[in-house]
Amino acid sequence: MSAGALIVEADGGSRGNPGVAAGGAVVIDPATGEVISELGVYVGVATNNVAEYNGMIAGIQAALERDPKAIHVRMDSKLVVEQMTGRWKIKHPDMQVLARRAHELIGGRTVTFEWVPRNANKLADAAANESMDARASFRRDLDAHSSAPAPDAVGGDVLF
Repeated sequence: MSAGALIVEADGGSRGNPGVAAGGAVVIDPATGEVISELGVYVGVATNNVAEYNGMIAGIQAALERDPKAIHVRMDSKLVVEQMTGRWKIKHPDMQVLARRAHELIGGRTVTFEWVPRNANKLADAAANESMDARASFRRDLDAHSSAPAPDAVGGDVLF
């Protein structure tokens, strides 16, 4: 992880596979450890993996609004981490689209990925569950630094 890199913790879930699905993410200030943004991305009916990608994309997008030098993404989805680093191939067409979208969003910026155990990803998991429960997307910026609107709630497999 680069010194000073904003931290994005991302997760996703579905109730059924496929089922009602949402991604969740938190953006964390590396200096203080404080959460500066919480996001829930309601996906509609989708697989868990599609929800994971949507949570990651929302978190990266929110972090990039702060124009950081680097971003460090932590997820409990080994599949998404390995696919985003290029170590594993992406065979599923829906996930190919989402991975391409994430790579376009990242561009030439420094973004690193780390797999973490599920119990180390509770905040992002809670955001995904809140979005699934409400069947709506949300965004809470917990500091005055960002004034971006919340993502729109959209049904279907791809939000971003």
